Amino acid sequence: MKPQNLEEKVVWYSLVGIYVFYFLGAQYVFMPLIAWFLVFYLGKKLWSQTENTPPDEKVTIPFTVWVWIVSMLVMEVALIIGHIDFNLGLAKIITSSINWARSWALMALYPLIGCLNIRPKLIYRAVCIICLQSLIFIPICYLAYTLRLPDLLYDSPLRLIGGNGELFYQVRLYGFEQETNQVRLSLFAPWAPGLGMVANIYFLLACQESNKKWRLIGMIASIAMILGSFSRLSLLCIVIVPLITLLLVNLARPGVQFAAGILSVFAGIFAPLIIGVLETFQEQFSKARASSSRVRETLARIALDRWSEAPIWGHGIIEPRGPRVVAFMPIGTHHTWFGILFEKGIVGLIALAFPLLWSFFDLLSKTYKNETAKTGLSILLVIFLFTFGEKIEGLSYIYWPGLVLMGIALKERV
Repeated sequence: MKPQNLEEKVVWYSLVGIYVFYFLGAQYVFMPLIAWFLVFYLGKKLWSQTENTPPDEKVTIPFTVWVWIVSMLVMEVALIIGHIDFNLGLAKIITSSINWARSWALMALYPLIGCLNIRPKLIYRAVCIICLQSLIFIPICYLAYTLRLPDLLYDSPLRLIGGNGELFYQVRLYGFEQETNQVRLSLFAPWAPGLGMVANIYFLLACQESNKKWRLIGMIASIAMILGSFSRLSLLCIVIVPLITLLLVNLARPGVQFAAGILSVFAGIFAPLIIGVLETFQEQFSKARASSSRVRETLARIALDRWSEAPIWGHGIIEPRGPRVVAFMPIGTHHTWFGILFEKGIVGLIALAFPLLWSFFDLLSKTYKNETAKTGLSILLVIFLFTFGEKIEGLSYIYWPGLVLMGIALKERV
């Protein structure tokens, strides 16, 4: 498994060298730079190609990728208008736009990069290699906790560049949660739930690896990362996303439709019991980390209430310090949808909801004949589910292999 062109080399070495980037504290700086480099390279290829360009070297950008590009540009427009409305100044517009370029913009750039000549199997193998590295690193982290070594090794000097917070530049061995007395790993992610999200996407990619040994390593390591993150949403995703994908892919089959009809009848009959079970599950889910759930719910309510102050374009930025009741957490965080409403208003919400929905139907229409599209659909479902527990744009620089794979799936024709 060797890269065969420039784009594959960049993707391959960016992935297999992820821990090098992490220990340099350079991920949050270099991954967006690599994305922009590949996009400029794509633009160059697009500009120079002619009718005589071989078909396998031609760059074609599918309509759905254009939807993502336009939508993320709308995010930037909402950002600028929000800053103007609240008189945040030109300097703040510039710094916020730089942050947009390495967060929201990546949601469009990486699917666009998937339009280059990148083989899916290269991504699958590279992800499995990352999983093997993580499988080695996980026991080292637990040993460090057992020996009571410091959890924070150091802050990267690159933190002077700034951005969304020092967490993106810190190199940690582990984290410890007082409420549950639980060691939580984040590995190359900025925080533990972020690792859980990436591990779910890695699991889906590793499942497509053709080599049985690498596939097994990738799947085991992904599950280990999910368990190490101690993220409730990650544990939920690893179970329900494959089931939902299986149902969606086989929905056209008469047997599945007949079974769904029968289940609907029984669901109606036993609706009160089912609702009770779901309410109990939700209660137990929240009690697993009660204070975290309370903070998240309060942050969501505050963001929703404050949305009325700027319903169309939002406030432009998150409020960096919330009240004591949310442990001074920033308002507009811990939830993508409420965060968008607070920062970018209803315009920003539509700018995310529309490409997600459009991509869903595009990928779903291809899953019956295309395995890559099936994987892309599962990745999209993981991203969607994590919108209810994370700010997905801030983590795009680490789950980007899934976005590139989505771009490859959107490009393929059936």
